[in-house]
Amino acid sequence: MAEVIDARGLSCPQPVLLVYKKIKKISKGVFEVLVDTDTSKENVSRLASEKGWQIEVNRMDEDYRLVLKKE
Repeated sequence: MAEVIDARGLSCPQPVLLVYKKIKKISKGVFEVLVDTDTSKENVSRLASEKGWQIEVNRMDEDYRLVLKKE
């Protein structure tokens, strides 16, 4: 099962910083990020994309589940 970073309730740039720290630590793999705002979803997606990660975005009621993958 993929690791989950739960960034719900955190204001930007905190979700982005958590994801940046994670992708700096691992060079490839799969992990999930949970966010609860459009801004966080967009900012995390932008960072991941710039770093070469694929992003799958799923809506979960009021939240978003982002699956980040890199081989």
